[in-house]
Amino acid sequence: MTFSQALQYLESFINYEKIPAWSYKKSLKLGRFKDFLASINNPQNTLRCIHVAGTKGKGSTCAFIAYMLRQDGFKVGLYTSPHLKDFRERIRILKPLVASPKLKNTFEGMISRNVFVRLVDKLKPHIEQYNRKSKYEPLSFFEVYTALAFVYFKEQKVDFAVLETGLGGRLDATNMVDPLVCVITPISYEHTDKLGNTLTQIAAEKTGIIKNIRGLVVISAFQKKEALKVIRAKCKMHGVRVYVVGQDIVYRQTRRGFMVKGLFGNYPDLKIRLLGKHQFINAAAAIGAVEGLRLHNINIGIDSIRGGLYNTVWPGRCEVIARNPLIVLDGAQNIASAQAIKKAINDNFRYKKLILILGISCDKDKKGICQQLYGLADKIILTKANNTRATESKELTKYFPGKEVHITNSVKDAKKIARRIAKREDLILVCGSLFVVGESRTFE
Repeated sequence: MTFSQALQYLESFINYEKIPAWSYKKSLKLGRFKDFLASINNPQNTLRCIHVAGTKGKGSTCAFIAYMLRQDGFKVGLYTSPHLKDFRERIRILKPLVASPKLKNTFEGMISRNVFVRLVDKLKPHIEQYNRKSKYEPLSFFEVYTALAFVYFKEQKVDFAVLETGLGGRLDATNMVDPLVCVITPISYEHTDKLGNTLTQIAAEKTGIIKNIRGLVVISAFQKKEALKVIRAKCKMHGVRVYVVGQDIVYRQTRRGFMVKGLFGNYPDLKIRLLGKHQFINAAAAIGAVEGLRLHNINIGIDSIRGGLYNTVWPGRCEVIARNPLIVLDGAQNIASAQAIKKAINDNFRYKKLILILGISCDKDKKGICQQLYGLADKIILTKANNTRATESKELTKYFPGKEVHITNSVKDAKKIARRIAKREDLILVCGSLFVVGESRTFE
């Protein structure tokens, strides 16, 4: 099997990331994935996991955790979604450092093509046999890919696996693990057609990763009261401990960075390269997560916390890829994330005019995102990603009355227009969808 054949096989499975409308409860069946994992001897049961759910900041929080653990000398599996450009970005292994790291805007340690092909070859007979006999529908793309990650992490004997949920939490394929620590990042409105129309309903789905597991530690980022009430109730129901950023874990911005008063110690003089004050919340939650490992007799040192945070790289999140003019990429795809990038831009950059390249998936709050970005943008270039979930560019024009708007049908064309109209002192912001950001990482 070649790499292209392996990729074609993987893409033969239903991929809900590319489907605009589908039934959440009818389509996601944990029983299906549970049975399949049992047929391959439950590789997930060999892993020591940290499981992260929430609305915004999941990927950044996972990255912070993984880099801190790696800094302490551990071999760390990192499973995130979606990807920006190469689907292999989703499965990575960060190995212990042997020298000072070089900052790279790439996805270090992502699974190689050869290993990917080998794993697909290995799992294909089991997948085919299961799908023939299963009482459920065939496995989905995300389930197959999650199984690949579990098998790979088991083979590589990682010390820890840091897992980001794909959608929700309760019915997500990653929820087949029994974690040491769960992290709930800030919960806000997203996927309301699937997760519910209220924060209480959405939080109920996100907190589905909290289970009755002996010794489980739960870390919650700062939450709105409705979401926090659900988190506390779920933890009480299962008899597990919960620690909340802003209450049990306190962070404060300083002149040169920020500090955190954690569960077991104080961490002054912290610095991160990820831009935006919202990243302090993610970093504080990540510190809480690695501190939570102390309750499992795993002590991560202060130098590893400080070094790991500083060395964390997470592309596509307020990422500067060029200057003169400035080009910033951010996968803001809901109201809360749009608010965060707006503040990050205002806090960190000086420019004459802001040119916004915007493309939004059709299942997102298009009106809410556009309203947040309206006042930030001087000129708007509307576009669409090469994805079946992408909103048609013309549909977004109604949200920008009185603005100079350019309409394109591809990210490639949007980049050409931005390059033509931008002056050296301007800033080009690409956001609205991680798919659009992924297509913008090379900005010729």
